[in-house]
Amino acid sequence: MSAGILAQLIAQGSAGGADLATLRAIAEEAGELAATRALTRLGLADDEAVRDVAELRALLTAWRDAKRSAWKALAGWIAAALLAALAVKLGFGQWVR
Repeated sequence: MSAGILAQLIAQGSAGGADLATLRAIAEEAGELAATRALTRLGLADDEAVRDVAELRALLTAWRDAKRSAWKALAGWIAAALLAALAVKLGFGQWVR
């Protein structure tokens, strides 16, 4: 539910005689209930969830670091191969052996 629709519903409830504080409390409680349901459906509602998410983030960081290192290593190998090919082409083949 967007903030605009929520504001309209609160205004309607207020115009109908409901207390604004009560309407805000209902909206807050509904939001917390929806968030709890979503986390439960994702399997993140238990006490282990914080640790699980932290481990997943650490794993993702390690994956990104490994991927970055692999690309750097590949670039280094390509540069070395190009330099070796250039050396052979220019007649410096005996230095490459």
